[in-house]
Amino acid sequence: MRDAFGTKKSGQKNIYFRPLTLIEIVASHKNKGTLEYFKEVALAQPYSTLHTDIAKTTIAIFISEVLHFCIKEEEQNLSLYKFLETALLWLDGNDGPANFHLILLMEISKFLGFYPDGTEQHLYFEMTGGTFVPYPTSTCLTEVETSLLRRLMVLKLNNSSNAFHVTERQALLKIMLDYYALHLDGFRRPKSLDVLREVFS
Repeated sequence: MRDAFGTKKSGQKNIYFRPLTLIEIVASHKNKGTLEYFKEVALAQPYSTLHTDIAKTTIAIFISEVLHFCIKEEEQNLSLYKFLETALLWLDGNDGPANFHLILLMEISKFLGFYPDGTEQHLYFEMTGGTFVPYPTSTCLTEVETSLLRRLMVLKLNNSSNAFHVTERQALLKIMLDYYALHLDGFRRPKSLDVLREVFS
């Protein structure tokens, strides 16, 4: 990073490494287990509100923690990147982000391979298998929780502003984090979770 930032002030450096900033990097990659050097770093898409609006900033910190525990592969995943880029630019340019993190958690599960199978219209969602079932088991959501999950599955960013009230959002957030923990080895509770709950309470 010395080469990329040798003439920059520290305040200018920091803007590149705020949570979920979209940047372009030219780097020297030697694949020798040594430290790599950034030759050039530039903003790919500058944000207008994401790092100045407290609600959006809180979401960005939370999502960045979730992604840290989710994405393990070293190969590029262009489709996931493009989805995240589109979603983050939408968040930056729109108001009403209260349900954004819930929609993102649901959509990211598609790329990670455990999106709920909604082909059956049963009353209970079985968390381990990710399917809807006719009779409850010890690993099922309640009927009310299952109904909430179905509502989240059809939600889109551009029609989500009044989809859930506070207690429903909190219930869905717990459901989604429990679901991730069941399907991802090493997934941990984000440290920013309490802040997120406070901001959207």
